[in-house]
Amino acid sequence: MVKDLHAYRKSYDKGELKDDLVSDNPFKQFGQWFSVADDSELVDEPNAMTLSTVNASGMPNARIVLLKEYSEKGFVFYTNYGSDKGQAIAVNNQVCISFFWIGLERQVVINGNAVKVSEETSKAYFASRPRASQLGALVSNQSETIESRAKLEEKLAALEKQYEGKDIPKPKHWGGYLIEPKTFEFWQGRQSRLHDRIEYTLNNNSWVKTRLQP
Repeated sequence: MVKDLHAYRKSYDKGELKDDLVSDNPFKQFGQWFSVADDSELVDEPNAMTLSTVNASGMPNARIVLLKEYSEKGFVFYTNYGSDKGQAIAVNNQVCISFFWIGLERQVVINGNAVKVSEETSKAYFASRPRASQLGALVSNQSETIESRAKLEEKLAALEKQYEGKDIPKPKHWGGYLIEPKTFEFWQGRQSRLHDRIEYTLNNNSWVKTRLQP
């Protein structure tokens, strides 16, 4: 039987976005909200974000990745360049990332262009990762098919033996992307579905802030 979801209701009442308290700089506003999410016991993995891409055939896809760095240059995450997302970015680098901190009734949506970070930056981050994560990046041809979990574990065991007592090199197919924002939207849930929405749009290297109707 299909479950009827029409009666599901939730009241949003944990915050508001007052015009005089919202920064004119979207990066500062993001930093303020991220700090609150990071300190809150209501939010697990505040750096988890949904990355949306569009591939060469025009098909959209979305998945969760982890934010590893942010600044006024943009937002950085790491992945296998040969993965579905890497292949999509290679043909269309316009992407969207979104954060949904449900415990705070807040969402941030950012649209921008994804560009590869430098090889030196990728190597430095790779070297800081746990050894198991380094091996994971080597063992997996991300998004490609494999006949069984056992085959994957066999590959891992072989690599563990190969690199026993040795440094693990960053694979060439693995590295970071910097997302350079073009728009931000900050959403705060409010009662009666009259949510607060503040949008920032980049115009001639300046950010224009507007309020959107819910």
